[in-house]
Amino acid sequence: MKKQYRIKKQRDFQFVFKKGRSFANRQFVVYVKDNKEVSHFRLGISVSKKLGNAVTRNKIKRRIRNFFQTHIDELKSTEYVVIARQPVPNMEYKEIEKSLLHVLKIAKCINNGGN
Repeated sequence: MKKQYRIKKQRDFQFVFKKGRSFANRQFVVYVKDNKEVSHFRLGISVSKKLGNAVTRNKIKRRIRNFFQTHIDELKSTEYVVIARQPVPNMEYKEIEKSLLHVLKIAKCINNGGN
């Protein structure tokens, strides 16, 4: 994922946490904050050490990034911070995709109604 699509700095994460709205299901918490300054979405991912070792956490992050790259045309141009919860390490990619689509539909961040 290109640098312009990432949220990496702590203050950017805090800005989205404080000013954005949160939406959740059992697997993910997604914070959403409108940003008029950029014409595309920006993504930050948080995976706790409680979910597994570095290999597991990086695998989860890759799957979340892959989801956002796959659905880039359907997503609104806002800032997202995705926090993974406990069932995620044991889930297959299709389950993660379905769960993220669900929580983003709740947040009304999907254009064209999703799939």
